Amino acid sequence: MINGCKQNRIWKTEDEYKMAVVRWLKRKWKDYLARSIIMLGFNLYFVFLMRTAQISYLLYLDVLLLVLQAIAEGMAFFAFWERERRKAAFLQEKELIYEVLGRPEDSAVFAHDMQVMEQRIQERFGENCELQDYVAKWCHEFKIPLAAAFLIAEKIKDADTRTDLREQLERMNWQMSMMMQGCRLQSPLFDLQVRKVSLAACVRASIKNNQFFLVQKKFRMDLSVEDVTVYTDEVWLTYILDQIINNAVKYAKPGASHCIRFWTEQAAEESYLWLYIEDNGEGIQECDLRRIFEKGYTGSNYHNGRYKSTGMGLYMADKIAKRLEHKLTAESRYGEYTRFGIRILHM
Repeated sequence: MINGCKQNRIWKTEDEYKMAVVRWLKRKWKDYLARSIIMLGFNLYFVFLMRTAQISYLLYLDVLLLVLQAIAEGMAFFAFWERERRKAAFLQEKELIYEVLGRPEDSAVFAHDMQVMEQRIQERFGENCELQDYVAKWCHEFKIPLAAAFLIAEKIKDADTRTDLREQLERMNWQMSMMMQGCRLQSPLFDLQVRKVSLAACVRASIKNNQFFLVQKKFRMDLSVEDVTVYTDEVWLTYILDQIINNAVKYAKPGASHCIRFWTEQAAEESYLWLYIEDNGEGIQECDLRRIFEKGYTGSNYHNGRYKSTGMGLYMADKIAKRLEHKLTAESRYGEYTRFGIRILHM
């Protein structure tokens, strides 16, 4: 239902009124020009060809016509102004306005176009859902031979070969999990189950998900997370932490001792707290920092050939955080550290 108060709002600024007058003149200047030419021609005819007529009659007729025209144009402009005011109010709404704005024939055209567009969108939506279902089914089917490959890898006697194969299998498993979560995120049935969750349990679950790579790269964990209860979805918060930890592993400085710190701080708002995750890796350049949550943005590190980034991990983490009504931030000093913060509602 369109808000009646907005329909009757009064334009309070002089600029809005001037803009309405300009739009009116742009629409009517041809009519005014034609009327002026007709009136000028009539006056010339009256003066030069009707010599016996009195000029006072001509002036009286001109004044009378001008007054009548001014009244008619004033009423027309007032109606135009009211329509512009209503349009300005309607354009602020999130509902369909073609049914209440414009001429009936225009509304019929708009309704037809809307129906066609809705049908096309529905068709594309159905195709997208089918593709998501196919990808999700493929991922589930792929996990069966992947699990078998893990078992076979454990039977390899050569330790180096077994470790190398295990690393590649772990990467495949990681990518498969991310693909499945991405399908769930894009699904119209995106399931959020926000409830009371232990924050420390989410952090431990994420560390466990990445333990192979953390052990392989010899990362040291520094945990100072309070065992507090927060309102979130445990699965999706763990997913956000997985993305952050995976980035820390990916951009760890070669030959250095690696460390990831987790700690919590009370936010300025009493009902919120911050969970911070900091690593001592490559860091993020200042020119890249403001864009790391953009879809597909890989940054300067990608172009040096050392890293294979898709630019989707942090984008999806930020998207999930917004749906959870969390706030995800990042700060970094290039070559020294990268720190992510997640603001979460707690009891």
